[in-house]
Amino acid sequence: MFFDAKSIDEIASKLANTIPPGLNHLKEDLEKNFHAVLQGALSRLDLVTREEFEVQKLVLAKTRANLEALEKRVAALERQALSKEEL
Repeated sequence: MFFDAKSIDEIASKLANTIPPGLNHLKEDLEKNFHAVLQGALSRLDLVTREEFEVQKLVLAKTRANLEALEKRVAALERQALSKEEL
């Protein structure tokens, strides 16, 4: 999955800004390391884009509607079968 590089840069920068003033000389290196760690960790996650999620949500809703219609049909057929048996 693709992650917005700007967002990762912002997070890495915020993390680097939390470094105590005495370690400011390491700030640039730490920011690069934070960026690499975040990029690596996020790329290992099994995530989908919002667009993919919305598509699957629509597919699920359609499948659920089809299932409900089939359940009603089966119930009607069962009622018909029972009423024929009673005759």
